[in-house]
Amino acid sequence: MINKEKELPVLKIGKHQPKYPIVQGGMGVMISGPNLAGAVAAEGGIGTLASVGLGVLTEGYNSRNFAERNSMMLKKYIKQAKDLAKGGVVAVNCMCALCDYESLVVSSCEAGADIIVSGAGLPLKLPELTESFSDVALVPIVSSVKAANIIINRWKKHYDRYPDGIVVETPNTAGGHLGARDIEQVSNPELALKVVVPALFEYLKEKELDIPIIAAGGIWDSNDISEAFSMGARGVQLGTRFAATVEGDSSDRYKQAYIDAKEEDVVLIDSPCGLPGRAINSPMVKRFLAGIQERTPCKTPCLTHCLCRTKHETFCIADALVNAYKGDWENGLFFCGSNVSKVTSIMKVKDLMHELLEGFKMPDFIPTSTC
Repeated sequence: MINKEKELPVLKIGKHQPKYPIVQGGMGVMISGPNLAGAVAAEGGIGTLASVGLGVLTEGYNSRNFAERNSMMLKKYIKQAKDLAKGGVVAVNCMCALCDYESLVVSSCEAGADIIVSGAGLPLKLPELTESFSDVALVPIVSSVKAANIIINRWKKHYDRYPDGIVVETPNTAGGHLGARDIEQVSNPELALKVVVPALFEYLKEKELDIPIIAAGGIWDSNDISEAFSMGARGVQLGTRFAATVEGDSSDRYKQAYIDAKEEDVVLIDSPCGLPGRAINSPMVKRFLAGIQERTPCKTPCLTHCLCRTKHETFCIADALVNAYKGDWENGLFFCGSNVSKVTSIMKVKDLMHELLEGFKMPDFIPTSTC
């Protein structure tokens, strides 16, 4: 049992400080939209909007206006999330692998995002894109100390600044696109949280850098959270559990797929963007793995590297993710974490937060932002 008097660490990211050190991960397309991000922020965590592909859902969207529509909808959703957040901390996840990455980062800042979280590649130029927005905190996602070292050294040399936090996401258990070069590397034990988090903690300590570490991938309950804190993390990030909440922006059928999933239903696939991904073995995924999935044209130029667009291979990932969001079980790509089989019901965000914090001493009121 967790010590009932165990203290929660303070998670301060730049000028922003949530009441609780719990971060809801960004999940696209629209799985973590404004309703979920706003609800998590209102309950004292950090709510995160996924910026990918938001314009696809608008009438009249096409390959020529995709960047404009994505930025327009992102700004709209950030405002909605902040209205729901009751002063809480709202982040935006911007993937480096997106064609309109720079536009999304700038739009997030202009719309009032508190934090930019950036992965799916190394966000080496992120400080340059945000230099006019000093209150916006910057948090890269890494899967190794090597990646963190590259980012830290580059940012210091070229921009004279350090990350405001670092998310360590293990490909061993995380959902969606994974920080590994191929499927074989996904299971590499050297990329486990219990290896990378302590190693990064020591690395930062040796360099005398006060950068909070946020542990992500496979975090399920308060025991996992306590273990992450014992390794040196000051925060934890969860995706799958928050996707399966009442406030989650996806369809009821999407959430039902999580409830129905068994442990053996979780599979790894090669994404059209060249990264491995973890998903539920839906009919569409089964067809893809069997080599009989009908090839579909690229619906949107969302990725800088896409086998569907350049070689007319695999499938349109934007189309598949939108299908999942809408609840199309036959044709959807349902990304998930390795623990999805543990989902047995749809919870309210408030109840989930209470469960995650069980056994910890609740902090006194802390301002969510000091800017």
